[in-house]
Amino acid sequence: MLARIRRLSSQFFRNSRTINNEPLNRVSLIVIILIDIFILINVFSGLDDISRWYISPSQAYPCYSEWQNYRTQTTKDKDYEIIKLSLPYNTNKPQFFQQNYQEAQVGHLGKGSETCFNYAESKDKISNLENQQTIKSIDQKQAKINILEQTNRNIRSQYDSTLLERIAGQPREQSINSVGAEKAKIELDKNNRNIATLRQEISNSKNQLLAKPESVNFLTFIKDDNKFTLVEKGYKQALFWYPSIQLTFQSLFLLPLITIALLVHNFTQRRGYGLISLISWHLLVIFFIPLILKIFEFLQVGAIFKFIFDVIRALFGGLLFLVSYVYILLIPLIGFGIIKFLQKIVFNPKIQAANRIQKLRCIKCAKKIQHHDTYCPHCGYYQYVECPNCHSLTYKHLPHCKECGYSQDSSNAQMQQ
Repeated sequence: MLARIRRLSSQFFRNSRTINNEPLNRVSLIVIILIDIFILINVFSGLDDISRWYISPSQAYPCYSEWQNYRTQTTKDKDYEIIKLSLPYNTNKPQFFQQNYQEAQVGHLGKGSETCFNYAESKDKISNLENQQTIKSIDQKQAKINILEQTNRNIRSQYDSTLLERIAGQPREQSINSVGAEKAKIELDKNNRNIATLRQEISNSKNQLLAKPESVNFLTFIKDDNKFTLVEKGYKQALFWYPSIQLTFQSLFLLPLITIALLVHNFTQRRGYGLISLISWHLLVIFFIPLILKIFEFLQVGAIFKFIFDVIRALFGGLLFLVSYVYILLIPLIGFGIIKFLQKIVFNPKIQAANRIQKLRCIKCAKKIQHHDTYCPHCGYYQYVECPNCHSLTYKHLPHCKECGYSQDSSNAQMQQ
């Protein structure tokens, strides 16, 4: 296994640094590396664009997060807060939620949730000028309350220091406090009465706002468990399949590039176009790198990971660290399968040898040679091997002897035994 890995790595670096089996000079190598970096950046940019082509779960169900936050809140004023979120504070710039939801899916495959569109429509009905003025008035009164409460805190702190001054016998005209002890209670009582009045006004305004027909309809809509369950189920299902859909589109983006680069590389190798063969080899590697990375990324967040995670959680409860053990065993197996696929299908030496011998080309470098050439005049590779049955010379890597038809595969198996 290690010998095969070393052979593959040496072949990889040899293909990356040689033209017609001659080493590439450093300047040319730097130019090719810069080209590789430029292409790799554009490949990742294209992958990012195509990964966002299909509508995301948050775009398909834009109301889910807001709906979920409302249902998990336990505050007393959560009805008012959700109404307030539906009203833009700037009356000169109206906000239309349904239009925003619909525009978010423009340019994407897939469509948004009709329930979310209905949710946005009921929100838009709340957003009228009268309700906006009510919200603004409530905010202004709350700001006054905050100022009065801060004033009270300052008075109390000054009142405490004034008492200390009186105990120490300091004259009033020498005091550093703006409020004397005799006036502090009067000022505090006045501010507390104003705060109570403002809070009552705010409470009345909130109740009036919540009693509006459009507010009642919206709150009835958002408290409908059946509608929320429908949205939640759709969102979680979309979230489950979204990584798989992204990987599919990314693969559709990369596979044509990989196929073209592979075909060009094989063609130029057979024709002896060294520079084009080298560039196509680099492109092939560049196109494979993002594909492998995206596959590993999918294994970490995609449907397979979620399935393994759910199975382990169901069987072992809190022992979720076992997911790491599964991946430690799974990833090397996947890598081994990729190597076997490349070795047996893409870069199979027997298939390459059969094609090159039929076209009178060197088995190793694919350069044109004569029928009687024992060694390649371009790379010096020995083209033949002795048949163990008839002892005649026959081509390397072909399954049968060209003289007696003896199976070379069976002879190799016997030699290994």
